[in-house]
Amino acid sequence: MLFNNPEEVLFQWVSRVCCGNPADIAALYDEHAVLIPTFSPHTVTNPEGIQGYFEQLATRDGLGVRLHNKALRKQSMSETLYTLSGIYSFEFEVDQVLLSFPSRFSFVVDIQREKPILHHHSSQVPRNLS
Repeated sequence: MLFNNPEEVLFQWVSRVCCGNPADIAALYDEHAVLIPTFSPHTVTNPEGIQGYFEQLATRDGLGVRLHNKALRKQSMSETLYTLSGIYSFEFEVDQVLLSFPSRFSFVVDIQREKPILHHHSSQVPRNLS
C-alpha cells in the first residue's frame, strides 16, 4: 500500500491501533525504523521489537487512540519525506476504569515506501508543575 500524503499514514496508524492487531500496526514501520514508545523506557530498533511493543499494548482492554487534529503539524522534507507531529490520546482500561493518556508524537514518514514509518517518538504530556 502506497500513500498519497503523510496524513494517510497517520490515519492508518491510528485505525490499526484501534483495531488492536499488532502485526498490522508493525507493518507500517520500515525494517530499520526507530520507535521511542509512550509506555516503555526502551527504544525499539527492530521489527520484532516493534511488533512486541504493540502486542503488549494490545492486551489493554478498551484500547484506542484519539487524534487531536487541531494540534497536527506537517513539515515537508522532500517530495516524499515528511515529519508529522502533534498530540494524540491513548485510552484503555486500568482496573476497569477507562483512562486517557494525552501524548505528544512525532513521525518521520516516506510515503513512497510500502512501510512508510522511519521514526516514531511518543511521550506522555507532562503534568504542569505550577
